[in-house]
Amino acid sequence: MPILTRPIPVLTALALAACALGGCSTVNQKLSAGMADYIPAWAGGLPADAPPRAGTPEYDKFMQERERKRLMPAAERGDDASKPATPAPDAAH
Repeated sequence: MPILTRPIPVLTALALAACALGGCSTVNQKLSAGMADYIPAWAGGLPADAPPRAGTPEYDKFMQERERKRLMPAAERGDDASKPATPAPDAAH
């Protein structure tokens, strides 16, 4: 019975590919939170008006400002939500 040497390189290549893909999953888990900040909005990244990430100093400032605005009367907020809605223009037929 002849000994086949072809399956050994194939199995070695498959084992290396499996190890490489397994390593990618741990790298992606650690980098995915930071990489989303660098993807442009047109490619599915965060929009320009997205709030900062939790755990950063900017997030703490954002939450303090949000709480301050929440406690203010609606007339003094000055945001878009307190402005009256403009009537929609009539459709041209």
